[in-house]
Amino acid sequence: MTVWQTLAIAAVSGIAVPVFQSILEGGGKVLDRFGKGINEQTRQLIFQASEQYTQNFSERHGTLKVLGMREPIELEAVYTTVQVLQDDGAQPFDSLADQEATFRQGGRQGSRRRFVPSDMPTQTGLAIAQEQPYLLVLGGPGSGKSTLLKRVGLEALQGKKGQFDHGCIPVFIELKRLSASDLSLEAFIGREFEISGFPESDNFTQKALEQGKFLLLLDGLDEVPSDNIHPIMEEIQDFVDRYAQNRYMVSCRIGAIRSSFPRFIDVAIADFDNAQIEQFISNWFSSDTDQEVGTAERCWAALQKPKNAAAKELAHTPLLLTFLCRVFDRSQKFPSNRSVLYRKALRILLEEWASEKRIQLDEIYHGLHTEAEEILLSEIAYQGFRANHFFFSKRELVDPIKTFLTDNLNAPQGLDGESILNAIVVQQGIIVQRAEDVYSFSHLSLQEYLTAQYIIDNHLIAETIQAHLSDTAWQEVFVLIAGLMRGGADDLLLAMEQRTLALLHQSELDAEPQAVRSLLRWASRITTEEAGKYEPTAKRAIAIALALALTPAQSLARALAPTLTQTLTKALGSEGSPQALLELAQKLQGLEIFAPQPLQTLISQLENRQAETLSPTQLKQLCLQAFHLPPEILEIGDREIQRLRTYLYNNQLLVRCKQAAVKVSPQTWAEIESRMLRLGAG
Repeated sequence: MTVWQTLAIAAVSGIAVPVFQSILEGGGKVLDRFGKGINEQTRQLIFQASEQYTQNFSERHGTLKVLGMREPIELEAVYTTVQVLQDDGAQPFDSLADQEATFRQGGRQGSRRRFVPSDMPTQTGLAIAQEQPYLLVLGGPGSGKSTLLKRVGLEALQGKKGQFDHGCIPVFIELKRLSASDLSLEAFIGREFEISGFPESDNFTQKALEQGKFLLLLDGLDEVPSDNIHPIMEEIQDFVDRYAQNRYMVSCRIGAIRSSFPRFIDVAIADFDNAQIEQFISNWFSSDTDQEVGTAERCWAALQKPKNAAAKELAHTPLLLTFLCRVFDRSQKFPSNRSVLYRKALRILLEEWASEKRIQLDEIYHGLHTEAEEILLSEIAYQGFRANHFFFSKRELVDPIKTFLTDNLNAPQGLDGESILNAIVVQQGIIVQRAEDVYSFSHLSLQEYLTAQYIIDNHLIAETIQAHLSDTAWQEVFVLIAGLMRGGADDLLLAMEQRTLALLHQSELDAEPQAVRSLLRWASRITTEEAGKYEPTAKRAIAIALALALTPAQSLARALAPTLTQTLTKALGSEGSPQALLELAQKLQGLEIFAPQPLQTLISQLENRQAETLSPTQLKQLCLQAFHLPPEILEIGDREIQRLRTYLYNNQLLVRCKQAAVKVSPQTWAEIESRMLRLGAG
């Protein structure tokens, strides 16, 4: 056994053992300049330096501190396995029309609001780093590129005990730290080992490079100032050619460079899927206190609620998921006024993330400050939303950019709009390129927020209500408008109510029976105003659900009152009996929702016929007789069902907007509520 082998086994301990031992056991060649005459002092220096290097690496790159955290947290404590797409994520053959069609087929509600298909093949970042010696890792801002490189480095320090067992010493280099006057990667690496106290650090670096003993983690190619980018790319390429036996990972934002490195495999960081989101949340809230009260479970459950579906989109980006966890940590819930949430998320992408990383990015355009850029982005968002477009061609983005800068910042007519668009895409990730000549906002929720902001800024509320109130695609926009109206949302809610009634009154000219109007009048007559714990509006909704459960419109009934509809359907079905329906009627009587007489009549009839076997048709007839449902309600057609669906949707939207609003006069809302789901008693 050589002196170096003995030294490695006997002296190097802890996390340093696997990597440094494997290098020193390789025949003693890496540090053979010291020869057989090495003394005890040098042995001790090597031991101390290897441990110091490991400690330095872990302290620098093994913690996470973002978005104003008071204290850093261990990367290991919150790390969630990063998935990468099995190519660079580009889809060159998907046209603008194809992207729109695919998105619409998937739907935009609930969990299907995402622009990126969830079934694209992926592989774990650690697995592909284990397989491929040259990797270019691409991704948007805050997507986890740097985190992946750091994690691979920490695993490499574990040697065969970790998930990266190539026996390499990891060296993490922030490329923005290379200066124009000193682009030498060898010199930078040598300084890393000199800082740790390695004797003959330059010689150690040179020998280790020649023998392929390094894992070079070159982070943030996109963060290099534009004047340095080409020299640094040339330096990296030359370096890789000279020392090809080493392993390399380079991270860069998608679109930041026009050409790749010939030896490298390009991969793109995939958005977090649901399993990764849940795991990240579990890792984040892993303290004893959080585990005792179930904070992680409550946070994950909150994200599953339909009202937070738009907020959940943000969670697919690690940076914004971190932001959401911090929001939930402070208040144990997500804010009902989500406009506050999206405003903060937008600012994180526009300026805060670059500031936290100390990135000196080139100015997108002289004088285009954050507020002005928000105005520009809101105009693009609104024009797309109004045209029912969620994907844009390059020209559809470049033209408004040039017009805005020309009109507001006196930009020259020959302005290079494509360069400005590319800077927005690369630096901020609010607009992203989905395929060749196909762009979209990174999150539908951000486009909705910016659209709402544009409507308020340009006094387009009345026009928007007239054109889009009943369009479910605009639902979140209306909710965000309400949340953004700091002066009060009374006028908005009154205008929404007026438009809802106008749409309903259009049915007066129809030749077919007025089923919807009859249903609303019936619901007002059949319910009580004062008794019981339910508000009058809720009582009318339950009455409407009960009536619809007896008609072909059962799907609407389930949407209004799912438990009641299910219980009534079962009681009237083949498994039903007078006893089951009797129990339901008695329960409804105790809730004091309906006027006393109809339920008392139904209960008396069922009690008198308990011994009989009644068919579903007979049971249904007893209900109809007791509640005196008008015949036009029972004969409601498809057109009237759709009208009712729209009417109920508009009322539900009114409630959501009231809940989201910062300020609403109690008197205004009380008046709206008193008129909701009713047309009087006539």
